Amino acid sequence: MIRPARPEDAERISEVLVASITALCGADHHDDPARIANWLANKTPQAIAALIADPGGRVYVAGHARIEAVGAIEWAGQAPDAGKITLLYIHPEARGQGYSAALLTAMEAELVGQGRVRGLLTATATARAFYRHHGWHSDGPPREGRWILGHPMRKDLG
Repeated sequence: MIRPARPEDAERISEVLVASITALCGADHHDDPARIANWLANKTPQAIAALIADPGGRVYVAGHARIEAVGAIEWAGQAPDAGKITLLYIHPEARGQGYSAALLTAMEAELVGQGRVRGLLTATATARAFYRHHGWHSDGPPREGRWILGHPMRKDLG
């Protein structure tokens, strides 16, 4: 099941993000405590609640008995024909169940439904192959972000 996130989901979303980043993104943070702490600094329930309330984007959740994956898109600040995927994380225990692919499909469809035919994102090293498998392409050289190396990607959605 995929649905827009609700304010009461913020705590579980935060748990999913923390577990995913900590356990699955070692290729990006190299188990460096400082990098992990920086990456998780804005993944608190309070920060997630603010993200859910932001009218410039949408947060989605996926799962059956509980939230197992989270994704987010942003259209504020983007070109009129573009939207950006800003989050797509899976709880480590839910890997391989199709939640990430389903969320990606739902977010792409939301952007197309808004007339945004150009998708943008910055992939982690961990997620690059996943996005490539789903039709995303490199959109420039990697760039150093706040805590990890990011890989700009794009996809024509229309």
